[in-house]
Amino acid sequence: MGMFERDTDIYKDRDALREDYQPEELVGRDDELRAYQTALQPVVNGEQPNNIFLYGKTGVGKTAATNYLLSHLKEDVKQYEDIDFDLVFFNCDGLTSSYQIATRLVNELRDDSNQISTTGYPRSSVYEMLWEELDDVGGTILIVLDEIDHVKDDSILYQLPRARANENLTKAKTGIIGISNDFSFRDDLSPKVKSSLCEQEIHFPAYDAGDLQQILTERADVAFYNGVLDDAVIPLCAAYGAKDAGDARQSIDLLMKAGDLARDGDTEIVVEKHVERGRRDLERGRIEEGINGLTQHGHLVLYALLTLDLENETPVRSRDVRPRYTRFVERAGRDPLVPRRMRDHLSELAMLGLISVTERNEGRRGGTYREYNLDMNASLILNALDDILENVGIHESVNQYFNADDEFEEEPALSDFS
Repeated sequence: MGMFERDTDIYKDRDALREDYQPEELVGRDDELRAYQTALQPVVNGEQPNNIFLYGKTGVGKTAATNYLLSHLKEDVKQYEDIDFDLVFFNCDGLTSSYQIATRLVNELRDDSNQISTTGYPRSSVYEMLWEELDDVGGTILIVLDEIDHVKDDSILYQLPRARANENLTKAKTGIIGISNDFSFRDDLSPKVKSSLCEQEIHFPAYDAGDLQQILTERADVAFYNGVLDDAVIPLCAAYGAKDAGDARQSIDLLMKAGDLARDGDTEIVVEKHVERGRRDLERGRIEEGINGLTQHGHLVLYALLTLDLENETPVRSRDVRPRYTRFVERAGRDPLVPRRMRDHLSELAMLGLISVTERNEGRRGGTYREYNLDMNASLILNALDDILENVGIHESVNQYFNADDEFEEEPALSDFS
């Protein structure tokens, strides 16, 4: 008998719980799919495509709905001989400028032997290459830009929708589908871009617990053998997903983690304890991944806010985080960042979901300002801040998380920190 044997007790098709799985039907998105289908109708009619802007929080079905409808659209247009349809789809994560988007588009449209460098060209030259490639393809071309809010300038979002009107394109009819987790991104666009990019807007609200139960049941029917899931498992995974801003991806990940724990434990049924343990493991992993990607100053800002939170000083303004951050930085042998750069780190922590931020407006006299609060379990954050604790020492507010034998006990308590 070999070292590895196939498991046959829990999963029938585990891949049905993976992010790239495309279900046959989308649950809880009837209104959004109808609006989306209507917005895509000009493609089938051989007309200039609409520019479509989808927004909603992570895990609410924007990308899934796009994949679902576009896969149907690609098949359905084949019956019309006068429609030449192409699709370009990529995620903008890691791309921050219109220049990078344009070079990526050129390379997507060219074969592997004719790629261009991502640097070194004037932007106007890259746009010329893009128009040439699009016209060479010709017909109707939909360009899907997922996580479009990563792009910091909106030049490409102005140029593409107007390329035909500006006579940069003569053969190709292009449409943009922009997908964003951040609706405020739309507000930051220039009016001329907003009017074209957001021609058709579709908002995807958070799923409620009932929607999530339907989604999980549909996936579970494909993924697990009959009778493997205890009756409480799907409602519990759905409840946690509803609590986490209606995020279907988190609910599905949690169901898969619970299944994995049951399989690893060589049990025949997935029960509540697997869900509870799976939630702790996933949360720890998310926190560690987010914190590990930060710079040392990001760690120091987070440690400063954590200690203030444990002293019940939060919510707190950045100017009140600064004294403690500065003392921690000096203890680590570094120079403190200027206040604006320190605030940038607070914004990054909020974007990662480690802390929350609230806008306050006290009118003409007080003006507007932001207050920050810790959003995560303190012990999980401390586990990911080992290096900082070693360099800076253990603040008295976190002593409760360390026993007498802890390796950091010899570090002096930082009780003098204000």
